[in-house]
Amino acid sequence: MPKDRILMIAVLAALCSASTVSAQDKNDLKVPGGLAFNEFKGYEGWEFISLSQSGDIFAAILGNKEMIDAYKAGIPGNGKPFPDGAKMAKIHWTAKKSATAPSPTNVPGALHDVDFMVKDAKRFPEGGWGYAAFKYDGKTGKFTPQTKDDAPPQLNDAKCGLGCHTIVKKNDYVFTEYGKR
Repeated sequence: MPKDRILMIAVLAALCSASTVSAQDKNDLKVPGGLAFNEFKGYEGWEFISLSQSGDIFAAILGNKEMIDAYKAGIPGNGKPFPDGAKMAKIHWTAKKSATAPSPTNVPGALHDVDFMVKDAKRFPEGGWGYAAFKYDGKTGKFTPQTKDDAPPQLNDAKCGLGCHTIVKKNDYVFTEYGKR
């Protein structure tokens, strides 16, 4: 094979591998303390639990099968805790006005961040839940773990959500109510 052809193949291979390396795999992200994005693979297809809104940010709250089954069994209202393995995802968007609805209606705009909770009493003996928040940068298309400078502030480990959630200790540290169907 001619040397110039070998050189061209080598350059193309290097360019392809460089772009592959630079592309983000969100599943490689972790918050300090070990809670990782990949622990929530498939969250996009989980069942809807509820929604929330704060200012111009609104969210869909989703749960895995264990979380949904627990809600359907009456947890936390029946005084029982959520089982280990129960997971929630909260996807936040900035609101925008619908371009097609006949009356003023807010719909999801830009993705803002994704928050996660997992019940794992062995890993997180204080409160039983691990927390993670990943902000989204629309310009780069990448997620990064939230920090103490973000709103809400995320400190330096997967237990950081416990401080806020302590006020709902009687509900097994969960704010979200399962909406009537």
